[in-house]
Amino acid sequence: MIIGIGFGSPLVALLMLFTTAFISYTIFRTIKKSIQSSSFSDNSEDFKEKRRSFYYQQRDKAYEMMNEYDLSDKEIEDRIDEETHNRYF
Repeated sequence: MIIGIGFGSPLVALLMLFTTAFISYTIFRTIKKSIQSSSFSDNSEDFKEKRRSFYYQQRDKAYEMMNEYDLSDKEIEDRIDEETHNRYF
């Protein structure tokens, strides 16, 4: 929400714009802090463990995909030939 656009001189409009931005940022910051403090204070170890398991799963998935799709040019051509053959028959 912008307060003060179109009222008075351009200097007053800019002052009101900066005031509105400061108020909005302050409200946002207090809401963000209250949400973070309530959700992470009790279960920070649980949060860390969930994040750790997520990253381990992503790493394992990346290794699996790397092994599956790390192909030479010959293997790529063989797969394309196989897929086109299966498509028409």
